[in-house]
Amino acid sequence: MIRFYNAKIAQFSEQKPFIVEGELWTENERIRYVGPSGKQITPSFSREIDCGGNLLLPGFKNAHAHTGMTFLRSHADELPLQHWLFDQVIPYENLLTENDIYTLVKLGILEYLSSGITSAMDMYYFAEAAAQASVDCGFRMVISCGGSPLDRAVRQYDYFKHYHPLISYRLGVHSEYTEKREDLEAMASFAKARKEPFCLHLHETEKEVLDCVSRTGMRPLELLDRAGAFSFGGTGYHLIHLNDSDYDILKNRHVYAVTCPSSNLKLSSGICPVSSLLRKEIPVAIGTDGPASNNCLDMFREMFLVSGLQRLTCGADACGAEDILTMACSTGAQAMYLDQCDDLIAGNLADIIMIDLSKPNMQPENDILRNVVFSGSKDNVCLTMIGGKILYENGSYLIHDDPDRICRDAGAIIRRMENTLAKRPG
Repeated sequence: MIRFYNAKIAQFSEQKPFIVEGELWTENERIRYVGPSGKQITPSFSREIDCGGNLLLPGFKNAHAHTGMTFLRSHADELPLQHWLFDQVIPYENLLTENDIYTLVKLGILEYLSSGITSAMDMYYFAEAAAQASVDCGFRMVISCGGSPLDRAVRQYDYFKHYHPLISYRLGVHSEYTEKREDLEAMASFAKARKEPFCLHLHETEKEVLDCVSRTGMRPLELLDRAGAFSFGGTGYHLIHLNDSDYDILKNRHVYAVTCPSSNLKLSSGICPVSSLLRKEIPVAIGTDGPASNNCLDMFREMFLVSGLQRLTCGADACGAEDILTMACSTGAQAMYLDQCDDLIAGNLADIIMIDLSKPNMQPENDILRNVVFSGSKDNVCLTMIGGKILYENGSYLIHDDPDRICRDAGAIIRRMENTLAKRPG
């Protein structure tokens, strides 16, 4: 058991997050007690941590990522999405191996841990290698199916359902435009039959929407809804180009929206209408997207951009700090269907971060939660715990691997690919 005391503890059980002062105890992978100090202490703790008045949060949730894309960080910038994806990203992705993904996901996890991200909803190649890298590091990951053929999706679904307590699995496809219609409908039918939510990139670019209308006479959300994809809810990544009928489907089918502001700005895809989604009672989470389109995995930057972009488009009172922190910590867990990671309460999983409030950028403490959103940075993360295990503390990684070696190996992967592609004619 581990005891955190002399702490400020953020909780999310009411309309807005609030802070209680006291202590938190963990036992194995779960939170055992949250409440005031002074409770008669009977357990034998393996460690007692004086938080010194610092803030405990239920870790940030990266609700959409392609973690293994760390090898393409800053590789192909200044390009619109379609050109970036098909001309610059895919040729390199075709050279990936399982061992590459194992290393590249570990590199992403280092960044997650140091910036207070305790789980990610990941979609990329070689899902088992990504899952194993997560397990070996102690990181919580939700694997999101990348699409057809259906028989592969069924095998993955059955396999990952019981892979490891740190790994869960969500059905879906990459996007409407990457699937043949019959394959898309087969995947949607399978999700409906298994009573599972359906997760995919949705309405990310105007071209995506217009192309779907040209091919099918329907917008992507309408096409998927008619196929029954969202019979048991789902999660849509990006959701930028929406009309009134799109909002109705999202709300009526209980689909979570995930905004990825850095990626959308870099690829000039547009601005997600977060304020409108919230006003229509459609829950919103936050994702980083992949390191190739971001280029970093930092929830502090995403939170600030959500706020700034909504205020630019909707006014200075749009999207308050409490709403944004809820998206990052609590709604993110719900959008990933991690229902025991959304709050710091007894019985929930012990996925916890500590924010150092003593640093100058967090002072004075006029409003601690607003400071986190508007002033905070990954430099304020002094501890990251997942499943009751401390994996990052005061700049040191506790993942049973050498961070320097991981970085060297990741650099060797992209150099190998560049050499391979340079030798090809044309």
